[in-house]
Amino acid sequence: MTVCGGPVRLYRAGESGPPLLLLHGAMLDTGQGVWHDVVGQLARGYRVHVIDMPRHGGSRPWTGRLDDNFYRRFVPALLDAIGVSRVGVIGLSMGAGVAVRFALDHPDRVSALVAVGPGGIGAKRRYQFLTWAVMRVPGLLRSCSWALARLPGYLRSALAASLTAGADTPGFERIVEHAVAEARAKSRHREKVLDDWQIYAYGPGAMRLDLAPELPTLTVPTLWVRGAGDPLVGADEFAAARARTPGSRSATIPGAGHIVTYDQPEVFVRVVREFLATVL
Repeated sequence: MTVCGGPVRLYRAGESGPPLLLLHGAMLDTGQGVWHDVVGQLARGYRVHVIDMPRHGGSRPWTGRLDDNFYRRFVPALLDAIGVSRVGVIGLSMGAGVAVRFALDHPDRVSALVAVGPGGIGAKRRYQFLTWAVMRVPGLLRSCSWALARLPGYLRSALAASLTAGADTPGFERIVEHAVAEARAKSRHREKVLDDWQIYAYGPGAMRLDLAPELPTLTVPTLWVRGAGDPLVGADEFAAARARTPGSRSATIPGAGHIVTYDQPEVFVRVVREFLATVL
């Protein structure tokens, strides 16, 4: 399908029930990757819509800047394209940041929000200036994509290090296969290793994209989810997001890092289904 002038790969599961939209994270994430172990269980009682975000998986090629302003146009247009007026949104990492922004902009179109390891909720990151400066070195981020496409062994090691159970994670070989394929696709399309949403969120001294000050105006039923071992979203900023959001709930999942759906998919599904059952 075509949304905002670019191609979008859409996957569907479930025949009845309230609609859900699942938005994955940045870099080497894809819809078929991070949601693989949870879609089947979520589809029992819900109509699940999963996309490959632009410049991921089957949603290629795209031109232009795909930053926060782009996604503010993209998500409403996506729902219009698939014929859904109101939806429960589950986002992970970058996808969670995109989902929170959509819920702030269009609360009338969001029946429930689940933000998992969300990006975009802190004023400042560790190594703020250094990260901002490195991301602006000419050609570096495309060179990183080129290198990752040619170093599957490195990707395998990096993934093992990022997962709680390492190489013993169920489905690990599939996870590696998806990541390697995605790295090669990024290199083939001459894409940067980081998403525009990440790159343009950074300023030299503070984040240009910080949704935290707006969270007191978030009115949709919200569940914040974090893996207990998440190295990217700190416990303090997670707790602050929960405290700023009226009536929201939170869940910290033991034995999980940033990508909760890889580390603890069954616990994740249970937590999400329990929440959705009370608000939908």
